[in-house]
Amino acid sequence: MTERYRFLDSPIGRLLLTGDADGRLTGVHMDHGTGPAEPGPGAVADTGELGAAAAQLRQYFAGGRRDFDLELAPSGTPFQLAVWEALRAIPYGTTASYGEVAAAIGRPGAARAVGHANARNPIAIVVPCHRVIGASGTLTGFAGGLDRKRILLEIEGGHHLSGAGAAAS
Repeated sequence: MTERYRFLDSPIGRLLLTGDADGRLTGVHMDHGTGPAEPGPGAVADTGELGAAAAQLRQYFAGGRRDFDLELAPSGTPFQLAVWEALRAIPYGTTASYGEVAAAIGRPGAARAVGHANARNPIAIVVPCHRVIGASGTLTGFAGGLDRKRILLEIEGGHHLSGAGAAAS
């Protein structure tokens, strides 16, 4: 199936949105230190399939959207998919630790593995990996950089450790 793409300007820089021909979102990618996010080989420019994703992300950045109502199609291992689903359960404006996410998926000793899955999240922002912080409440690891993580948490009205079970669904 051919990948679709579109670019979206945002307060954290240019985003690359990717999706399948059915309009399911497969990626929200940021520019990294290695260069700008670019579509994969053979990808074709969006002809409207990603319009809802772009509109909802604009609403989010403007402070008018707390939850996303989009069909997602992330690609990952069963463990990664479980972590990414748990991330979607972390409420807007709150945070959870890697250990809390691990406990939420029934793998309490897997905080480090949760961190690795978090770093490989292909659908940033919509699958809110930016809401995961260190157990001490500090901002740690974010593929898009800590400055972007801080901006995303500020858009959501703050940054505080939400307590045990925050990532439980």
